[in-house]
This record gives sequence, C-alpha cells and structure tokens, in this order.
Amino acid sequence: MKTIHNKPFEEKQSTELAIGSFIIITFLLILYILSHQSSNVLIIAWPFALSAIILNTIMFFDLIEKFIHLPQHRRDIAVKILILLSNIPITFFYYLMVMNL
Repeated sequence: MKTIHNKPFEEKQSTELAIGSFIIITFLLILYILSHQSSNVLIIAWPFALSAIILNTIMFFDLIEKFIHLPQHRRDIAVKILILLSNIPITFFYYLMVMNL
C-alpha cells in the first residue's frame, strides 16, 4: 500500500525573484526619470535587465519541470508561474516608457 503525503508546496524563491526583479526595475525606472534621462542609469540598468531575464527564464523552466512532476501541487505551481510571467508585460510597459521619453 502506498502512502501519499499531502505536504503544502513550500517553494518561495520564484515569488521572491519576481517581486525582487519588479522592485529593482521600478527603482531603476524612477531613477532614470528623476535623473532627466541620464544614459548612466541605462548603463547600470542594462546588465541588471539581462541578468533578470536569464534568472527568470531559468526559474520558469524549473517551475515547468515541477509542474510536470508534481501533479498534486499543480495549482500552487501554476500561480507561481503566473506571478513570474506577470513581469513580462510590466517590463514591456517600462521599456515603452523609456523609449518615449
């Protein structure tokens, strides 16, 4: 007989990564606006944006792998995937703002 343990899904890194990325990119956008579109802020922001894209992509594939292999936690994992993916339209909106300033 197989015993199933229904422990809650305890993964928090993806949410922390999504929120942290959002806070830092928002801070950099505000700094860019307050500095009167200084190119120095863009020089600082570009490496962060690139690393955030890479880290969020790695986390996305990790969550997809967990979604496939942990069917009992699919609902919780799907919410975490949506939180992670919510940064895409926000970042695109910020990009449009910077290009139109």
